[in-house]
Amino acid sequence: MSEHTSSSTLSEADHQLVRRSAFGAIALVSQAEPGFFATFKESMAGSRALQEAPEDVKELLEQGGFPRPPTGTPEEVRAEVLADLHRVMQVLNAKAPGQARGFRQVVLAAADRVASASDGVAPEEMAVIEEIRHALDTGIAGEPSTGDSAADAPRSDS
Repeated sequence: MSEHTSSSTLSEADHQLVRRSAFGAIALVSQAEPGFFATFKESMAGSRALQEAPEDVKELLEQGGFPRPPTGTPEEVRAEVLADLHRVMQVLNAKAPGQARGFRQVVLAAADRVASASDGVAPEEMAVIEEIRHALDTGIAGEPSTGDSAADAPRSDS
């Protein structure tokens, strides 16, 4: 069996989790430093990063409909998104291990691009990116979080 496992091994619920966690990460970074016009710029930057993902990660993201955004207080939303990011890495490592690392890199690259989209990266945005990284890394059993940061992820700045 190759390292790349088709995303067809994922259930509909798994695909919803993949999409919800990726979009949730983008939303968390965007909300870290709110601003009406900044939100649009940041959303576009995050969406563009997902669209530019490698084909195997795009395959994960293209399945299913638009994800249901979490609701509740900002703290509840943050906790739900971070739990989703942790859980999605567990699911991908179990069912599509060849796509897990790529998904992680794309989510971190998207978070980085969201933070950089409007007037540089604010300390609040950097803190959220670190929370996202931690949630992704704790979902990867036995893998250290060093040497694989958002800065290492593929980027294509236009």
